[in-house]
Amino acid sequence: MASSVLHTAALANALAAASRQLAVIPLSRTKLPAVRSPHRGDSPPVRCVGACGRLGHGVHDATTDPAAVRALFAAAPWATGYGIACGLAPHHLIGLDLDVKHGLDGVAALTALAREHGFAVPDTVTVLTPSGGRHLWLAGHAGTTVPNSVGRPGAAPGPGIDIRGHGGYLVGPGSITSAGRYLLDSRSPGLPAAPVPARLLRLLTLPPPALPRRPVPRHSLALVRFVRDSPRGRRNSRLYWAACRAYESGSGDTLAAALIDAATRAGLPRQEAAATIASAARQAAP
Repeated sequence: MASSVLHTAALANALAAASRQLAVIPLSRTKLPAVRSPHRGDSPPVRCVGACGRLGHGVHDATTDPAAVRALFAAAPWATGYGIACGLAPHHLIGLDLDVKHGLDGVAALTALAREHGFAVPDTVTVLTPSGGRHLWLAGHAGTTVPNSVGRPGAAPGPGIDIRGHGGYLVGPGSITSAGRYLLDSRSPGLPAAPVPARLLRLLTLPPPALPRRPVPRHSLALVRFVRDSPRGRRNSRLYWAACRAYESGSGDTLAAALIDAATRAGLPRQEAAATIASAARQAAP
């Protein structure tokens, strides 16, 4: 299918979501924000979440305004999907990303978690992922911030379960990625999403357990330097390569924070860096 057709379809889906008060951004086939950062290549790296007034700040660009959505997609004609920002009013969306690959079964893990902690998994908006997993949408509360689990070792509540909270986003149904299409489950109820069960909410807002500090092997420091010295245009690919090597050697969790810091020093947005680390971890999983 021609990329222009995919782009037009993604824009139409994003506008439909925005009309339902879901703030959106365009995504590339890699599931990353499609609008390039206006600060790429800046030296020293600029930490900006949109205060400069330009486009290209990832989920911080998310909007429900139709004109702004069109402007975002016009700035990224290669976009084939859209992301839905989590944690924003009026839905205060929380996403449960349930993986069922690389030996993981997030659906079974959530069922076990519900049994252990005494809550029922609600019937709610469900999006099917190309890999066979699913995204469950839940409605949070205005006064409670649920953080992302991506890039935070120990923050996931169970194996194969990732949390998309404030500052994160979910791939919207109808999006086309390099892995395939995201689809709304035909049995899925519509909006509003079901309220997050109180006992599950407590689990999602607990701080992750302190992990034992392990020395970083000397050869792993070379990976950090490799990412930190990334030239413009190769920061994401270098980070992904280094993260894959780290996870393959068993030092992925140890190096994750250092690699993210190195990537942000090189000018990559922190959210994009964390997403790349998570992608590498899934790729390297047995």
